[in-house]
Amino acid sequence: MNAIPPRGSVLLTAEGIGISFGGLRALDGVGFAARAGEILAIIGPNGAGKTTLFNIVSGLYRATSGRIALGGRDVTDATPDRLAALGLSRTFQNLQVFFRMTALENVMAGRHLQEGSNLLADLVRLPRSRRANATTRDAAMALLDEVGLADKADLAAGSLPYGALKRLEIARALATKPRVLLLDEPAAGCNPVETEEIDRLIAAVAARGVAVVLIEHDMKLVMRISRHVVVLNQGRMLAEGTPSEVRSNPDVIAAYLGTHGAKEAGRAEQQARGAQHA
Repeated sequence: MNAIPPRGSVLLTAEGIGISFGGLRALDGVGFAARAGEILAIIGPNGAGKTTLFNIVSGLYRATSGRIALGGRDVTDATPDRLAALGLSRTFQNLQVFFRMTALENVMAGRHLQEGSNLLADLVRLPRSRRANATTRDAAMALLDEVGLADKADLAAGSLPYGALKRLEIARALATKPRVLLLDEPAAGCNPVETEEIDRLIAAVAARGVAVVLIEHDMKLVMRISRHVVVLNQGRMLAEGTPSEVRSNPDVIAAYLGTHGAKEAGRAEQQARGAQHA
């Protein structure tokens, strides 16, 4: 089990991350720090290197420079399965669910790292294996309830609407009991109602102490729920700070938000503040 440290504790750091593909420098000196109970957003134009950064942090790519630490432990060269065992989980921009499996089975698949049974025990259905499977099923149902999909538990994932699939993927990522959760465009392709549901879900996950790092193009969502924002452009750090600082940064406005986008982001942030004080 991955214990969650006190709110505000640094759980994940990336320092001076760089990587090249065929002589092209995709990332150069990028870094961030993710804290328990807080939401960090990474934004920037298409091609800025956001997903590449996620792929490095989650062990899919190997950085050519820089260092990554999880819970104070150097995990720069760790594999994805090792990172998952240490408390880091992620979702993908393109859905990675098992469409022919039920919603419940999808989340149960994400629980395998928490199970103590082995293949032999499963094959002969030893009592401890049956208990472990029952525990996994109960935990998966609780997660489906958390993301608002308990009534869809026995439906094939392929029959669910797109917004529900986004929430299902988050539930499966949460099944590993992560200390750090990376979300790659969790609201991409969602309508306003679905986006609001995901907005509330992400806030609830962070509220229980998980460090959430998200890539997102929906600036209204980013400004509503993020505590800190990192802006990338052409593989380099363009700016970082609070949502207010970032949306008013002239370089960010010029490279990404535009004047209209900055105003929309400002309105979203003001609405979020109003909701907090209501």
